[in-house]
Order: sequence, then C-alpha cells, then structure tokens
Amino acid sequence: MNFRKWVYLFFSTLALGGLSGMITGLVIKGDLNQGIVPLLGLAVWFLGVAIIFSLISQMGFFAYLTIHRFGLGIFKSVKLWNAVQLVLVAFVLFDLVFFRYTAFAKAEETIFSYLVLPFLLLILGLIVAFIKQKQTNKQAFVPALFFMTVVTTLELFPVLRANDSKWVWIMFVPLIVSNIWQMLTLHKLTGTASK
Repeated sequence: MNFRKWVYLFFSTLALGGLSGMITGLVIKGDLNQGIVPLLGLAVWFLGVAIIFSLISQMGFFAYLTIHRFGLGIFKSVKLWNAVQLVLVAFVLFDLVFFRYTAFAKAEETIFSYLVLPFLLLILGLIVAFIKQKQTNKQAFVPALFFMTVVTTLELFPVLRANDSKWVWIMFVPLIVSNIWQMLTLHKLTGTASK
C-alpha cells in the first residue's frame, strides 16, 4: 500500500467516523428547541469528539494488523491462531455482559439490557466477516470477526467504564462505522480482493 492509498484510508475513515458520530450525538443529545446557533455549535463539538473516536479506531486497526502478524508467527498455524481468536471473541463477549452487569446493574435491572451491545457487536461482526470472506478468502472470516468484536470492545473500554448509556452509543457508532469501513476497504486498496 502506497502513501496515497494510506492517506485516502486515513481521511475517508476520519470523515465517515466524524459524520456518523456527529449525527448520533445530535440525535441523542441535541435539542431542536435551543436554536440554530447552539445546535451548530453542538454539531461542531460532536464532530470533533467523533473524529477523536475515529482516530482511536484507526490506531486499533493498525495495532490489530500488527498483532495478527505476531499471532501467525507465534502459533505457526492459521487454524490454531484462528481458534485462539475465536476463544477470545467468546471470552470478550461474555465479559462484556457479565462484568458490566455485576459492576453497574441496579436492583430492578435485568441482565437483558446488558445483552444489547454485545449482541449487536456480534451480529455486525458476523456480517462484516462474511462480506470480508466473500470479497477476499475463507481465511479472512475469523480475523475480521475478531477485529470487529474484540478490538471494538477494547476501543470502547473508556466509555464502558463510565457506564453512561448515551455516551456508549455516541462512541460506539463512529467506532463501528470506522472499523467496518477500514475492514472492508483495506483489501481493495492493497489489491488482495478476490477476483
């Protein structure tokens, strides 16, 4: 991948993450009754915050590409490395429900409200992994699923600790949009898409 393609991936991810986060922030926290100028100020603020989330997504993506190469080198087998990744996916999704529920649940809350985010993450991860597999090869499924679930969860960790449901969604949307875009664009830029 040359510098021009990397710049395209960087700025397109930044734009998509920023816009999706700005829209999400305005939908969740915006108030149409406050007037156009305060709403525009809020939009600019959410755009800036979402761009930061998009940058976190990009750092996570390139960190995963490095870790994936290390994993292949350490385990010396794609099948074994994929099995390790699948175990980690299951572990992280379970922890995303269990630890959040035990740490933050109030007496009247059930565990079902804590299942929404991991379930959505798993469904989106499976969809993206299936598309990635179709566009490249069979070996891309597990790494794509791992990235979409485990790495996205790690990127969400600061806001998960705060346990503010509005901010969880304001951060989740630009992260997931950025991660999907990067995952489904990289092979097109590097010329590794299946013919």
